[in-house]
Amino acid sequence: MIRFPWFRSVVVLTLLALSFAACTREAPEIAAADLPKEAHETLALIKRGGPFPYQRDGAVFGNFEKRLPLRSSGYYREYTVPTPGARDRGARRIVAGGDVRTSGEYYYTADHYTSFRRIRE
Repeated sequence: MIRFPWFRSVVVLTLLALSFAACTREAPEIAAADLPKEAHETLALIKRGGPFPYQRDGAVFGNFEKRLPLRSSGYYREYTVPTPGARDRGARRIVAGGDVRTSGEYYYTADHYTSFRRIRE
């Protein structure tokens, strides 16, 4: 049996490169004008510093699935975008990074963190 000791190294390096690329790519964008009206209201509340209608608004968003750019723990905060007709908070959120009132780093998800789009203002 012929062995290729370098093969394992190539595979490991390739996997590392792919995972790094996946973690550092930017989210697709959505124009602020294309957001639902409830998201406009939530974004205005974030920039004013509240008051927020939901107890969980402003909670740390962990980014455990690494769908947003990697940052230190506590960097991202999540806010509810109300869903008309929903009995609970629904699936829509805005996740804000850094100083949430002024950073301009806002992401919208309509599917409870499965995908994100960076809000372009």
